Formats: sequence, structure tokens, C-alpha cells
Amino acid sequence: MTPPAIRPELSTAPAADRRGQGTATTGLRDLFALLGDLLIDGGDTRLSLDRPWGRNAYGCGPSPAPDLVCFSSSTASPISERAFARVELAREQLMHAAISLGVDEALDRRTEEMRGELRGHLRLADDVDVIFSPSGTDAQLHALALVRAQLGETITSVIVGSDQTGSGTAASARGRHFNARTASGLAVTRDAPIDGLSGDAVFLPLFDAVSMQPRGDIDGAVFETVEALIRCGRNVLLQAMDASKLGWRGPGLACLDEVARRWPGRVRIVVDACQMRLDPTGLREHLDRGHLVLISGSKFFGGPAFSGALLVPRDVAAAMRRGPAIAPGLFGYINRSDWPLAWTNLRACSAPRANIGQWLRWEAALAEIAAYQAVPEVFRRMAIRQLGEAIESLLMLSPVLRPLATGAAADEASSEFGFATIFPFALQRDGRLLDLGETQAVYRALQQDLSDRFSGRDAAVAGRQCLIGQPVRIDRDGEPPIAALRLCIGAREVTEAWCDDVTTARVNLEADIDRIADVVAKTELLVTDLSSQDLRDICHAN
Repeated sequence: MTPPAIRPELSTAPAADRRGQGTATTGLRDLFALLGDLLIDGGDTRLSLDRPWGRNAYGCGPSPAPDLVCFSSSTASPISERAFARVELAREQLMHAAISLGVDEALDRRTEEMRGELRGHLRLADDVDVIFSPSGTDAQLHALALVRAQLGETITSVIVGSDQTGSGTAASARGRHFNARTASGLAVTRDAPIDGLSGDAVFLPLFDAVSMQPRGDIDGAVFETVEALIRCGRNVLLQAMDASKLGWRGPGLACLDEVARRWPGRVRIVVDACQMRLDPTGLREHLDRGHLVLISGSKFFGGPAFSGALLVPRDVAAAMRRGPAIAPGLFGYINRSDWPLAWTNLRACSAPRANIGQWLRWEAALAEIAAYQAVPEVFRRMAIRQLGEAIESLLMLSPVLRPLATGAAADEASSEFGFATIFPFALQRDGRLLDLGETQAVYRALQQDLSDRFSGRDAAVAGRQCLIGQPVRIDRDGEPPIAALRLCIGAREVTEAWCDDVTTARVNLEADIDRIADVVAKTELLVTDLSSQDLRDICHAN
């Protein structure tokens, strides 16, 4: 079947202006809105477009951007032409179904089918339930509500990798509003308590501020923290990291197993796997241990930003099907179709509003996941290894880009995720590390066509628009904060390089490596040839 033609669309008015400050769509006529507007609807202010630039806070628009040099999957990626075609077709199919069923019922049925598709792609058991959500931060609230329903209200969240997780985690871990508006369009007060979810949290960073390396004592710190909380009469939601914004992990499975063995019924483990840089075997290991797992379709797999989900292991799913009392404040963050069909009691308590934007973003993500899984595993491993080796070499040779530690490698024989896929680096000029503000200015300038500021070959380099992983703040003892930028390998680099013809596939990988070199070259040009004031002026002008 020939996919629908790609037609980038963007209205002159933000979706929030047209539909009640971002309220999720609920009627058949809303499906006829411009597709670009639907794709940024049903989220929060992070999806709002900076007009006339036409991109959101992640540097992505709602339409394909094939000319953008993009290695940004640790943050967000623009939608691909393949995924955009899938979204167009999915909308058309839902329109036909909604004529006889209504939008809510049609979307309910399609969402349940998507649960099965996601389980199939990730090779998960049928008794693993899926709760869809607008974002990974929303999914954290869902996990907190489920754990509180099981362990009671005397819960403290322990967040591992708090320095390298989503910006809203500091609020969501304490059961507080993390934005001024929920995805359902409810106006709230940022950092105000959510009814029935508010509580305490302990934050454990992964970064060693002295060595600028992953801290080596994280397993011990986790165990000691949990032990102290249990001793004080608290139950614990322990959120492990697999993997962080810098590709780091912690604590190890042995530590998690010992915590679960030592304090059964007092600790529930939630794994932040929103980066999705682990294979189906790793996912199953967590779920088989009874861990809840936070995932997204918008990081490694390259779906559009704001496609989150919570994977629920069999024992928790069975308990939730019985319909225990759940925090009332959660219902401002969830819609009926987000719950599995078998969770009848919770569905009955939830609004039947249809979040069309969330659904379409997951349709796009499923297209990317399916395409990646269709690539032979041997090529996936080879491509990720070769691209990673090229990035490491370019970083080591650069006088400007100072590489930081990548995620600790697993068993390289096990899967493609035995190799690093996120490559963080700081920037330096004349032996001095650039500070947070300077690094943010370089990040923004990379996305601009700056060919008019240079001549000759430099103009061609400066003209390339490059999107990489957003700056991650790094605090140092006794020093001003700096930031790490990130070159990332995502599923789309592999999928778009794959071809049955080996020679063509190799040529495609070499082209990817050339594009990575373009990003490095432009970054070096910005740091060496432009002053910090020049960079700030560029950002303010755009």
C-alpha cells in the first residue's frame, strides 16, 4: 500500500489557543485539524511552538525535517517521514471507525490494539499491562499512585540519577505538579501538592562532582538510604536508572535484588527506562522481578516527544484489576483509554476524554519501533558499534570537545546495548571549560544557519543545522556549573542505514559518520571563531 503523501502542516495559531489551552481533543471534527497541530496537542507547555521559529523547546517541529542533521535522541527527535505517513493513515482509519463508534470508543479500541502491538515489538508477556501517558514524567505520577495504592501513604521516593533524569522529576517524585498545565488541559500551580500523592523524596545523583565520573558508591548509597527510611517506619518507592541522560545506570541488579529480598512488602522498585536503551531481555528481567518500568517511544526509538508509558508486572496488574482506591489527584493526569480494558473500576472513575495528540505520537513511535525491530540484529549491533567508534574517535581528536564517561558497557555479546549509544562531552576554549550559559548558547547556535557569518568552506559548515542532545547541567565542587552536550545514536540511524544490499548499507553508515563529523566541525567552529557574546547575540536574534 502506498503511504499518504507527506504534507507538512502548521496552523497560524497554537493548538492551545484553538482548543482551550491545550485541552485534549474529544470530538470527530477535531480529527480534521491540521495534523501538525494535533501532534503537539494533548501535552503541556513543553510542546508549545516558539513562533515564528516553528519549533518547541526540544528544537523539533511537528513535521518531518529531513535536512536537519540530527543526533539528539537522548532528548527528542523530529518526526520522520515514515512515522508521519503512519500518523496520517492512522487518523484516516480512526475517522472511519469513529463515524459508527464515536471517537471515544474508536480510540479506546485502537489504544488496546496498540498495547498488544507494543508488547509484541518488545517481546513481552501478555500479562504485562501497559498504561499510556503523555510523557515519562506523567508516567512517574502513575507509578507513584500505583505504589501508594499498594503500600499506603507512608511512602518516600528514592530517586537514583536525580541529576540526569527529566526536569519534572523533582516535583513528580514528591507527588507535586510539575507544570502549570496538565496534558488534559487542567490549569494547576507548579510544585503544588497533588491530592492524595504528595509526599517526601530523597534524591541520589549519579555524578561525582570531584572526578567528573559516575560515582562508584551508588549501590551502597542506595542500600543505606533505603535501610534508614525503613528503620524510620517509611515504605519506599525506589526508582532505579536504566539509563540516564548521559547513558549511565544505577544501581546494579544485584543491589535491587538484595533490597527486594531484605524488605519484601516495604519497597517497590520502579525502573526509569525512558531512554529505552535496553533490549527486550533487559525489560523482561525487570518485569519478571516485579519492577514497574517507565518507558517512552520518543528517545532511542525516535518517535515525537511526549509518548510515555508505564509497564506493569503481573502481580501489580492483578491487584489493580481489583480496583483499589487510588489518589484522586491522579485523575487530572489520566484519561479512561490510558488504562487497560481489564482495569474496569479505574476506567469507570476516569474521564472519557480522547487525547488525540498522545495517541498519534504513540502511533508514530510504534512505526519507529516496528521498523527498528525489522532490521536484523547482527546489523543493529554492527551499526551501533561502528557509529560509536566513530564518535569516540572524533571526540578524542577534537581540541574543543572534551569527552565525558559514557554508560558502563554491559556484556557486548548480549545485544546492541552492550555498546554506548550516548556520548556526552563538555566544551573547552583555551583550556577553560565553557560554563552552562555558554554551552547553552552553542547548543542553540548549532541549530541555526550561520553561513552568512563565515566565508569559504567555513560557510558551508556553519550553514548546516544540527540538533544534538540538550545541555545537561553538571555541578562541580567549588567551581561554576558546566554542561554536557550529547551526540546520540538512535534507532533511526540504524533503520535508515539498513539495506539488503551490504554495499549500500555500508555507504549509508559512512554517510552517517560524515554527518557526525559535520556536527563536530560546526561545534568547533562556533567555539573557536565566535566569542561568548557573539553566541549570545545569535541566540537572542533567533
